[in-house]
Amino acid sequence: MARESLPALACACASLRRTARVVTQLYETELRGTGLRAPQFTLLQALEQMGAASQGSLGRLLGLDPTTLSRTLPPLARAGWIRAAVGKDRREVRWRLTPAGRRCVARVLPAWERAQERLRTRLPARHWKMLIEDLAAVGAAAQAARGV
Repeated sequence: MARESLPALACACASLRRTARVVTQLYETELRGTGLRAPQFTLLQALEQMGAASQGSLGRLLGLDPTTLSRTLPPLARAGWIRAAVGKDRREVRWRLTPAGRRCVARVLPAWERAQERLRTRLPARHWKMLIEDLAAVGAAAQAARGV
């Protein structure tokens, strides 16, 4: 099967943003009808992986700024999927999945897995492995370049 490529862009930022948009569209297609968007499901998955997490640690893991998290977390809390609690320091808020949130992740997981499989089957195995590993390295390099 011949694979079409998008034209190369000279700018790393433009290339990554375009790729992120196209990949997100694929995941959104699979998540349609689940009641969740890709960014929301990503947050729920991160909380499932991390257990209780501060907003700062969630932001660092996902590369999200505090404003974006402040907009994204409350609707998940209103839906009953996550709950905020005071951390060790009263100023710290720690988020965790609720039992309803765990059920939501389990319910939506098959749609997410379909998106993963649709993308994985269109990439050679070595590209899939590189995608996962190299994007983490690119993100770390960008953080280091920013001084984060």
